[in-house]
Amino acid sequence: MQRYQLEPEFEPRHAWTRGEFHLLEAADPATTAHLVIDMQNGFLREGALLETPPARAVVPQINAISQAVRGAGGMVAFTRFAYDPNERAWDAFYRNFLNPDRSARQREAFGPEAHDLQLWDGLDVAAEDLVVDKTRFSAFIMGTCDLHEILQERGIRTLIISGTMTNCCCDSTARDAMQYGYDVVFAADATGTVSEIEQQSTLLNMALLFAEVATAEDIVAAFQG
Repeated sequence: MQRYQLEPEFEPRHAWTRGEFHLLEAADPATTAHLVIDMQNGFLREGALLETPPARAVVPQINAISQAVRGAGGMVAFTRFAYDPNERAWDAFYRNFLNPDRSARQREAFGPEAHDLQLWDGLDVAAEDLVVDKTRFSAFIMGTCDLHEILQERGIRTLIISGTMTNCCCDSTARDAMQYGYDVVFAADATGTVSEIEQQSTLLNMALLFAEVATAEDIVAAFQG
């Protein structure tokens, strides 16, 4: 096993807070979903506006988790970061947090039917898998999509989160999912972002506060077992 390891200075706080209980070991495949965040051309394509090279490297791990969860009777869901020209609730992001050139290019890149909106063709996507477009970082914030309602209808209690970007949409989704009452498992080596410091900082914060952090190998073993 390749269990995710905290730096030694953080281990006592983690043990004091969380104890020995492991969400992954207690997960029921029938109420588990692998939630793959924003693995789209717009993040994985070379030369894309938001290219995130480390995200390309984690595709095999993501596919392995999907196959294990699906094979055990769980579900797989994919989100796509999208720009909806008819949505006004998040317009301040494009006006105030992006410069005019970047704002215009990002709206175009992730607009309806855009090539960069589409899922990366190296992903294992089955006909029965769910694909949901979201317009904001978190897939659970009110008004961005109906993912929470769909998962509740299907009785999902445990979420395994993988994808990109680790410190943005994966992080935001995991935080909100935990506060909605889901048991969240965050895949340490099946998430990717721009820099190593952003990756490791997010994994630490997840482990201490919001999720159980695990490797793809441990996740696959849990569902194959």
